[in-house]
Amino acid sequence: MGTIVSALGALVILAGLGIAVLGGTAMVFAPHLIIGGVFLVGGLLIERWRYKDVLHRAPDPSWRDTGERFVDVETNLLTAVWLDPQGERHYLAVSPRRPGNGQ
Repeated sequence: MGTIVSALGALVILAGLGIAVLGGTAMVFAPHLIIGGVFLVGGLLIERWRYKDVLHRAPDPSWRDTGERFVDVETNLLTAVWLDPQGERHYLAVSPRRPGNGQ
């Protein structure tokens, strides 16, 4: 999904730049296309920076368990939140979660 959004954002930016270069009456749409494309690509970059994947490994010995647990909607895994000494959050799979097993 991210690849599609980034490609769409790039196409919208290129369309806006193309219209700006060619000029004419369509020129009124160029700023809207450029700004819209920047928002699409920028939002995707923020999402990739902000939301991290669930790790499938043991926590580092220096990490601290926060006690937070949730079910990751993409993987349907029970996930634990751990903090490293710098305060960065890490998401680790606790156990496989199967629909309908009462967990």
